[in-house]
Amino acid sequence: MKKYLFIACLMALTACQKGRTYFPKDIEAQQVEIVRFDKALLNVHEASVAQDIKVLYDEYPSFMPLWVEEILGIPAADTAYLEQALPEFLNDTIYGFKATNAKEQTVFADVKDIEKGLSKAFSRIQHLYPETEIPSIYLFISGFQMPIYFGDELIGIGGDMYLGSDYEYYNRVVYEYQKQTMRKECIPVDVVSAFLFRTLPYTSSKSRLLDQMMYRGKVMYLVAQLFDELPGYEVMGWTKEQWNWCVKNERAIWHLVMDKRDLFKTESLVLTSYLNDGPFTSEVSQDAPGRLGIWLGWRIAESYMAHNEAVSLQELMAEPDAQKILEDSYYKP
Repeated sequence: MKKYLFIACLMALTACQKGRTYFPKDIEAQQVEIVRFDKALLNVHEASVAQDIKVLYDEYPSFMPLWVEEILGIPAADTAYLEQALPEFLNDTIYGFKATNAKEQTVFADVKDIEKGLSKAFSRIQHLYPETEIPSIYLFISGFQMPIYFGDELIGIGGDMYLGSDYEYYNRVVYEYQKQTMRKECIPVDVVSAFLFRTLPYTSSKSRLLDQMMYRGKVMYLVAQLFDELPGYEVMGWTKEQWNWCVKNERAIWHLVMDKRDLFKTESLVLTSYLNDGPFTSEVSQDAPGRLGIWLGWRIAESYMAHNEAVSLQELMAEPDAQKILEDSYYKP
């Protein structure tokens, strides 16, 4: 009896230990520096707007034309119209841009913490994929339009979308559930996860929930390894309470998904419910946070890697067969 008790305790301890580690401590460091386009933009003054705009085009030849077209909706070459529109945008009080721009400068007075997180993550990405080119990263002002922007070989961060979950003007532009990730601390994970979804595209020919769920769950598993100092709920963009609810109810959630045979459905309403952001996952419960399907995919990927120690992270990401991963994961919450 004591022998079996010892084995059971050993298994329990093993299950509670932190998962596999994939990165040596001596990885070649890649230093990421954020280009402060936001600061340069706020140096535009009505009295010298024509000259200030010329300076922006000269100093930011890649990003300034993109910003003008994507944020202001003006042809980049139409500098005459830009001279009128840019000061109006920067000094707007109806939508709160002027106050928001000032707040953005305060929140992002120092970006070293963001640069540190991105440097660590991209160093690890290059360790896994040496051919990866680290993009230039710009901090910009979006007029509440976009948190992350992708261009050729660059990523833009809309600083005004990360001013804190309690920022007053967010009540006008987003839903309550979206505020959780509108914090400065969320930027490194948002940037890196968006980068990975672009560089490691979906390759399966199938469109079942299982396939979509496992693809996104694998990416989140990888993100969690890149940011291994962060708790899981921060990686998911959830609250601690939301994460704990899912862990507590994991078995019931999985049984419900299996009983309904949702894994094999392809209907857009089902996929949207499980995979898209929202106040809850309607296919499961109004207590279940949004994107629950991605979390399940992550948990399955975690179980798969725990049971298949010879499989590398690169091999996991390259495996398109979601059914194989599920079967070989022995996932049984």
